[in-house]
Amino acid sequence: MAVPELDLAYGAPDLPLADPLGENAWLLLLGQWLGHLQGELPGELQASAYSMGLQLCADQEIAALNGSWRHKPEPTDVLAFPTGEQLPLPGVPLELGDIVISLETASRQALSHGHGLSHELCFLASHGLLHLLGWDHPDEEQLAAMLLRQEQLIELFPAQIGGNLAG
Repeated sequence: MAVPELDLAYGAPDLPLADPLGENAWLLLLGQWLGHLQGELPGELQASAYSMGLQLCADQEIAALNGSWRHKPEPTDVLAFPTGEQLPLPGVPLELGDIVISLETASRQALSHGHGLSHELCFLASHGLLHLLGWDHPDEEQLAAMLLRQEQLIELFPAQIGGNLAG
């Protein structure tokens, strides 16, 4: 599996709650997930280089985005904003879009699910990434398939982020 190049625009809030992974781990993990998924992607999404954004934020910021884009002005765990169709240009990374995750909501969900914040953040990031790559879950069957694929992605590379997924 060839790991594609990844240009990652990363941001994390200045909150008491910090990202336990950090930019370098996200860059490595998202790149490896993209490499692993290459064979499943439609031709127009297969690339040797990608560009995307990952923004971690507080509930207040994600509630504002959720209200603006989905007309649901309350916090949610993850939002994905796919770029959509684009003209591929030689030597230019394929722009996937942006993933936004609420650290506060992720922290609450991690506690209720009985696992660590790193695992929850990876679960949410994998969900957002699959959305950027065209996955959707309009019904229970497709949601179950997407959730299973997320867990499979998480299980692939735990050592690559220092074993942080277990905690």
